[in-house]
Amino acid sequence: MALGGMIGTGIFKGTGDTLNIAGPGVILAYLLGGLLLFIVMVALAEMAVVYPELNIQHLIHKAFGFRASIIVGYLYWINWIIVTVVEILAAGLFLQYWFPAVPLWGLSLICALAILLVNVFNVKYYGEFEFWFAGIKIFAIIAFIIFGLAILFGIVPAHHIHPSSNYFDHGGFFPHGFSGVMNAFLVVMFSYGGSELIGLTITEAKDAERILPKVIKGVIGRILIFYIVPIIIICGLIPWDKVSSLESSPFVQVFNLIGIPGVSHIMNFVMITAVLSAANSGVYATSRTLFSMAQRGEAPAFLLKISKHGVPIGAIILNSVFLIVGVYLAYLYNGPIINELMSIPGFTIMIVWMAICLAQMKLRPSYPVRPYFRMWFFPVTTVIGFLALLGIFISFVMNKANFVGSITCLIVMVILVLLSFFIKSSRA
Repeated sequence: MALGGMIGTGIFKGTGDTLNIAGPGVILAYLLGGLLLFIVMVALAEMAVVYPELNIQHLIHKAFGFRASIIVGYLYWINWIIVTVVEILAAGLFLQYWFPAVPLWGLSLICALAILLVNVFNVKYYGEFEFWFAGIKIFAIIAFIIFGLAILFGIVPAHHIHPSSNYFDHGGFFPHGFSGVMNAFLVVMFSYGGSELIGLTITEAKDAERILPKVIKGVIGRILIFYIVPIIIICGLIPWDKVSSLESSPFVQVFNLIGIPGVSHIMNFVMITAVLSAANSGVYATSRTLFSMAQRGEAPAFLLKISKHGVPIGAIILNSVFLIVGVYLAYLYNGPIINELMSIPGFTIMIVWMAICLAQMKLRPSYPVRPYFRMWFFPVTTVIGFLALLGIFISFVMNKANFVGSITCLIVMVILVLLSFFIKSSRA
């Protein structure tokens, strides 16, 4: 599920955006982002081992009380709603490659209804759907890595490929300086967002204490490979300033370089499955978040309604309303709305990650048992992770290029803080 949540629009479209922002130096942004991801995941896993019955919202509630839980819970829900809308719209945009006469909103509506239908059934069917969709995109990335490395090392001949010059010419490895690397973090965080889905699935997993540490380590390693290695390959095969973020995915551009027949159709299919898989994870995350909040009296009671298949049907119905709103935005603004929406989750996911770090620092001294899976060099490691996230967040807010996303995020935070003082904890 974490793989499904993280491998979507962020990697297949976002890599083109980050290369345009930072050049080959974006590799450093993904490495540093991966390190922060690892710190957050280990902190979450440690708390999950001590409190296996609690998910992210429960942990925030336990650490900081009712109001903090409301703010982080709703912020997390808003984050995933926006991400899910972006993935649905991206799926519609990719489908237009085959059906150019059909409007974006129509294709996006079909995708939204399909994803909602999958989530209405028993969670095991959701898992089966996610397994196959995630498998397709992971297979495509592996194929990309194999072919890309074969070209880089000369096993597959390709004309006009000069890896060393592509890495260091065209303005150097850091053509826009370190500021370019920092600016790319917004898309990097959007791309890595989804790892915390493991914290949501804990309550529905068997023998979580035994399997969770292994899952955490496996997911981190695979995510770093699936992001960093492909970007290294792309930078070596194509000059960074020749990668278009407005046209086809960088993955398509590299496959076109290899010359596989029908590559555009193959990659278009892969990207559709990728974004639908991420949207599938998004609906799962948002519905469980709302259900969990309703259990504590932080959300309306109708969200507690469970279907005969054991899924939170009330939360899924509410989420469907917002997906329809996203489709309506596509009707009003067509394609450009995707890029506007993509800037917001980078802000919100950093706030959620900082909350996870703070919760671990608060709860660690009062653990009822000693966890066998622990953060190394605590509290230094967690403090460094929190301060790094805080510094990146502040730099984003102060950057004029992120004005729309910054204002949106700050307005949402003010509303949630005010809301937390009006909601009464009847079931706390």
